[in-house]
Amino acid sequence: MSVNKVILVGNVGKDPEIKYFDNDNVKANFPLATSERGYTAANGTQVPERTEWHNIVCWRGLAQIVEKFVKKGTQLYIEGKIRSRSYDDQNGVKRYITEIYADNVEML
Repeated sequence: MSVNKVILVGNVGKDPEIKYFDNDNVKANFPLATSERGYTAANGTQVPERTEWHNIVCWRGLAQIVEKFVKKGTQLYIEGKIRSRSYDDQNGVKRYITEIYADNVEML
């Protein structure tokens, strides 16, 4: 058995990009920032705050909801799965990207 599930709570980094396809399918993607607070370790070392950026992908009805209600700065709770893919850039260099395919999005 294996599990591929991620839960994120964070803020949308820019307005979602919406793309409609010929078969009435719709896709929304946007960056989501999550942050870990900084702290002072037991030995006195300062550990700074750390922000991670996640590429979020929503499809169909979920994408339509995102299109209507989500914008830069919106705080979201997201459940989904991690997907990785590769593509060749304009110079022919293979690039890799990791995305979160959302199954559930809730506005906080």
